[in-house]
Amino acid sequence: MPAVDVAGEFETIQRLFAPLAHPEWGRGLADDVAVVPSRTGHDLVLTKDAIVEGVHFLATDPLDTVARKLMRVNLSDLAAKGADPFGYLLACHWSSRCGWPERMAFADGLRADQAGFGVSLLGGDTVNTPGPASFSMTLLGWVPTGRTVGRAGARPGDLVFVTGSIGDGWLGLEGLQGRLSLAAGQISALSAHYRTPTPRVDFALPIRDLATAAVDVSDGLIADLEHLAVASGVRVEIDLETVPLSAAAQAWLNGRADAQAALETLVTGGDDYEIAFTAPVGAEAGLQREAALRHLRLTRIGRVTSGQGVAACFGGQSVTFVRGGFRHG
Repeated sequence: MPAVDVAGEFETIQRLFAPLAHPEWGRGLADDVAVVPSRTGHDLVLTKDAIVEGVHFLATDPLDTVARKLMRVNLSDLAAKGADPFGYLLACHWSSRCGWPERMAFADGLRADQAGFGVSLLGGDTVNTPGPASFSMTLLGWVPTGRTVGRAGARPGDLVFVTGSIGDGWLGLEGLQGRLSLAAGQISALSAHYRTPTPRVDFALPIRDLATAAVDVSDGLIADLEHLAVASGVRVEIDLETVPLSAAAQAWLNGRADAQAALETLVTGGDDYEIAFTAPVGAEAGLQREAALRHLRLTRIGRVTSGQGVAACFGGQSVTFVRGGFRHG
């Protein structure tokens, strides 16, 4: 994980990141590469996400939560593919606000989530930048050969499910920016969800065994289901009134004059990091049983039909969205 022409970067690597490296494959972060052996009977699955200050996290966010969010958004991608994560490559672009205490906090956040999710650092790069801080992670995982669950694969007749609850990511950002009128405990819970979402890694195996197509909900439920529908060449129909909400989100919704418009905001807001997926009708009982074993909320929100795109209804009436979700540059 070598740095180039930046004073103090080698110290950052050796003191903060070398202890996080995989004991064998990471080569002590003293080389230009990591060497990962193949695993018989498995495909190597890779995902990469970057987060930028002012876009994906706030300038006031502690860097330990920034590190944990970076790891968790990548873990969410692998979980939706049915993959088991094992290691990652990291790039840190430190801004002027990232002094030694902030870098230590960033490493502490990684250390905590490495222990919690069973992954290790393999290598990467670290540099200084005059612009906003940004960080990038490439996460690697294993899936039994040919078993990766893609966005393509949904079939007419399948049911549509989503894990957890929807809307907490958008509401959490609103709370951190002082734009929510809710109880302090509710705002705290929503803010924590925005800063450190919970990737559904424990549900990767049921996804792999029972889902026909899956996507993690990062850009917004509607936008991500649109991605799935396009890839599968089908129409996804959902009932907005069945979309699962947390107690805090429900409290916010109850306080809105226009319930439909408010619900549309929640399903297009993004930053939820749940898994939306399709599965045959006959798999529902098994999926609910697997979710219950993991104390995970699982909700059927719609169905797959012939056609294209996403169709939503509220109160039996068709809903047209001005925007489906977050759009990347």
